[in-house]
Amino acid sequence: MRKLLKSFKTEINPTDEQKVKIRKTIGTCRFIYNFYLAHNKELHENGEKFMSSSQFRVWLNNEFLPSHPEYSWIKEAYSKLVTQAVNDGQNAFKRFFDHKSAFPKFKKKGKSDVKMYFVRNNPKDCLCERHRLKIPSLGWVRIKEKGYIPTTKDGYVIKSGHVSIKADRYYVSVLIEIKNKRIASHSSKGIGIDLGLKDFAIVSNRKTYKNINKSEKLRKLGKKLIREQRSLSRKYENLKKGGFTQKRNIQKQRLKIQKLHHRIDNIRTDYINKIIAEIVKTKPSYITIEDLNVSGMMKNKHLSKAVASQKFYEFRTKLQAKCRENGIELRVVDRWFPSSKTCHCCKHIKKDLKLSDRLFKCDCGYIEDRDFNAALNLRDATTYEVA
Repeated sequence: MRKLLKSFKTEINPTDEQKVKIRKTIGTCRFIYNFYLAHNKELHENGEKFMSSSQFRVWLNNEFLPSHPEYSWIKEAYSKLVTQAVNDGQNAFKRFFDHKSAFPKFKKKGKSDVKMYFVRNNPKDCLCERHRLKIPSLGWVRIKEKGYIPTTKDGYVIKSGHVSIKADRYYVSVLIEIKNKRIASHSSKGIGIDLGLKDFAIVSNRKTYKNINKSEKLRKLGKKLIREQRSLSRKYENLKKGGFTQKRNIQKQRLKIQKLHHRIDNIRTDYINKIIAEIVKTKPSYITIEDLNVSGMMKNKHLSKAVASQKFYEFRTKLQAKCRENGIELRVVDRWFPSSKTCHCCKHIKKDLKLSDRLFKCDCGYIEDRDFNAALNLRDATTYEVA
């Protein structure tokens, strides 16, 4: 039977002692990552050869640490964690050399997404029970959502994972090997999905998923976020002028803003998960989407905020994983495919179609909503790549 690797993420409730250890370990990860970037930057400026992750670890353990006893606390950290931090630095450089991202930046305390990694070296390293999880170097940690992660007792094996902090809340994400018991039995034909800003997704079966960012709930949270950000700005200004604002109050205000950001992000992610679950439940034989040029859309200052809030990349990534799990073929059409400008009836391309034109009107007499017309064209596309 085919096996799959599936990730499970849930909130944990560590003790005060475990919280201190998690923050200390994450601090070590951040230091190692920054140290790797700084060392390679120095080598480059001196005209020397780039140092790979394995070479850096050998240099760190055999040359740097013996001659710098003040950094001996690095040895106290979980060894696999140090390895992962260096590997992350190497991947950041690789993405830069491949012209996929900008030059790697140093990670700042409290502002960067740094995680505490762990892997399973032996059977007793990572164990899971209904209400708790055993993590290397931390021991048993309580899980808030009991029964969510498959247990070791039922034969499930945790391969690796990481602990992260968001808005003063602690989360664990684990990678578990599961048996794929699902047999693909498609009950409907293929569908096309057109993603947009006016509505989040328009499906070729005439199902439309609204833009949740236009909902009353997110509008209120957005206004509240603006108010709290202004309050933080005033506190900073007051502190600069020598006022009575204390740094502790600034930290409280920053945490309040982080929690609001986290709540908004959770609402959007939950909406995406529900859409994907509903689409996959119809059991289509295939799903066709467009390879959107999100980075190009983000360069438009009038659209960048709206595009970022839609989380198109997260939707595609999760849809791809869900399709693989359920035996559904995910087709990706080239970004230059004129899905909106092509008449679904006569296949004529209307080159003068504007973004403001919400109805597609063809000379052949075909009239349809432009987004639904695009979804139909995506469904019937013959040139595509399988994700």
